[in-house]
Amino acid sequence: MSRARRVRALTATALAAAVLAGCAPPGDVRPAASGPAATAVSDPGCGSSPVVLRARLETGFPLAKALTEEFTRQHPHVTWDVREEQFAVLTQNAPRLLADNPPDLARLPQVSDLAADGLLRDLDGYAAWFGWDDWPAAQLRPLRVGPGGRPRGEGPLFAMGFSTSVTGVFYNKDLAARIGFREPSTLAEWDDALARAKDAGITPLAGFNAGAVAGLAFPLQSLMAAHGSPTAVDAWTYQRPGARIDTPVNTEAARHLRRWLRAGYFDADLNATDYARMIDRFTSGQALFMVNGDWESATLDRRMPGRVGFFLVPPVRTGGPRAAMAGPPTFGIPAGAAHPDCAAFFLDWAVTDRVARETTVRVGGALPLGPVDAHLPPVDPGSATAATLAAATRVVADGTGMDFIANATGAILAESWTPGLQELAAGEVEPEDLLRRVQADYTDQIGR
Repeated sequence: MSRARRVRALTATALAAAVLAGCAPPGDVRPAASGPAATAVSDPGCGSSPVVLRARLETGFPLAKALTEEFTRQHPHVTWDVREEQFAVLTQNAPRLLADNPPDLARLPQVSDLAADGLLRDLDGYAAWFGWDDWPAAQLRPLRVGPGGRPRGEGPLFAMGFSTSVTGVFYNKDLAARIGFREPSTLAEWDDALARAKDAGITPLAGFNAGAVAGLAFPLQSLMAAHGSPTAVDAWTYQRPGARIDTPVNTEAARHLRRWLRAGYFDADLNATDYARMIDRFTSGQALFMVNGDWESATLDRRMPGRVGFFLVPPVRTGGPRAAMAGPPTFGIPAGAAHPDCAAFFLDWAVTDRVARETTVRVGGALPLGPVDAHLPPVDPGSATAATLAAATRVVADGTGMDFIANATGAILAESWTPGLQELAAGEVEPEDLLRRVQADYTDQIGR
């Protein structure tokens, strides 16, 4: 870090109040920041004495664990006590975990309620010190939370990530060749490919909708953006005043998804299929397409080398913007963390160190966060990773990324989207009723 940046960062943080949630002991709930104040920091790092960082990570996604291992290789005095759990468990237990037994780093759901309850450390001081504020603002927008937890997308930074994950459509190149598929420029062209796959005896879409996380939220949100705009979707997810999910455009997107369901484009046991089984079906050649994220790119390249393509969901009209759910998987430093400076140093290292960035691409298949001119390793031009990196770069450049609709509130995924989308798949709810119910729950949860 340059001397000029250090001086600038110290000047900025010296003006900030230092009495925020980051000073709270474990279990002490304090109000979130209500203005530009942030915890002052001075040369944060891990020191030279032995340190054990405690981390709570998500099982099934190896990138975070790989980064902790590489960090210890480069900094041998820092070791990790890592516990991995299903994301649904992390989501449910996050408030109690952060209040009663806070680790140093935690994979989290969206953070508005956690920030409002004073359970997360405000990272603005670290952002100023390390230079995160110099990155494209859109990279970290989903991790910012306003006073009292609202609105999202602005205000202090309460979490970080390793990469700009992007969602789209993976496809099996061998199956695609059987129906003469070419990457579509409009939604109608993709609809046509789905129908041709069904007629050829190929399951068009691998999907999952079982358990506590409704996988149909991925294609539904993609259709919302294709029929409408990512900005409108984000307005609701970020809790902008007056934004609603039950609009005519979103209702048409939900009806579009129902047409796919009624046409048999997904396997009949969709509501009994979990994420792992969806992946197995796609990688074993049992489906042509899979709506998913770039976190699977590296795995697909290992299991299906050279046989997987990827495209962003196309718009309704030719030449329209191609939007995608895009943003960093969320990692927060609890207010009661024992080693917050070291955890922040790790987060910065993960997106600036050359080997760490190569690990993010190699293991995670994703575009690392950071400056637009930061190092990227070469990848096989015919790989899924190359395709998803190009897609993520395009989304960042075009500004067409969206936060995930399941992040609108802390409870909306488990209490609203998941049961509602399972009922939609079972033919037990109309699309407009699904969206009205989600909107009603959302209004109750945000208190307006």
